[in-house]
Amino acid sequence: MSRPRALITGAGSGLCRALAHRYARAGYDIAVAELLTERAKTVVDELAAHGGSHFAVEVDVGDDASVEAMRDTVRAHWDGFDVLINNAGVASAGSIADSSLDDWRWVTNIDLFGVVRGMKAFAPMFQTQRRGHVLSTASFAGIAGAPGIASYGVAKAGVVALSEALRGEMALFDVKVSVICPIFFKTNLLETARSPNAKFIGVAAKLMDNAKESADDIADYVFKAQQRGDFMIIPTTTERIRWRVKRWFPELYFRELMKLARKTMARSG
Repeated sequence: MSRPRALITGAGSGLCRALAHRYARAGYDIAVAELLTERAKTVVDELAAHGGSHFAVEVDVGDDASVEAMRDTVRAHWDGFDVLINNAGVASAGSIADSSLDDWRWVTNIDLFGVVRGMKAFAPMFQTQRRGHVLSTASFAGIAGAPGIASYGVAKAGVVALSEALRGEMALFDVKVSVICPIFFKTNLLETARSPNAKFIGVAAKLMDNAKESADDIADYVFKAQQRGDFMIIPTTTERIRWRVKRWFPELYFRELMKLARKTMARSG
């Protein structure tokens, strides 16, 4: 019996490196797609400890031709696969008044249109094989409506809406869809982050440093949720509660959100 297969973008580091290990431990062969080829090759070498057959593929999810080239490379290795995880992304912060339009274009091109490109590249394959699962990493920022991260939040909210639409389309072909909405945890996301004010990046860095969950913890939750077939995957208990409060009691949620935002900004100096 052939082993299941997963293609993971951004798998050279952070959450999707952890996901690559989690899926490989579960018996999957992994295509490690990454902008930085050496990072991808390093992860492929790490995955060898789990057995199976894994390979690296270079991709810039912000570029149409690069995603199409990734698709062709994957097709050359595999005649189909089971799980696509659109994860590659960047971070931005800053108020709407201060953030540049260039920063808005940059984050939406990668975080939202990067997911669009990944879905579009492989949707026909999933429809033809009539099986599989597409997961895309959004963020709790795409749900929260928090101040100071509008460009990032809008891009991630777009991933949530996009996943909802794809879910309906793929249900006709027996293909499952999920969207992952984690909160801050320790990762290297801020390496390339953009903001007109370093204070916003500092706040995010402190939230990451104080996180109780690691990338491995998040990856384990995501894997189990995907296996269950969950659509909305919110890996942390507090955020699952906040999501429900926002849906049922939106004004209460907003008041509590602003209390938390004021407290967080005050602590950041």
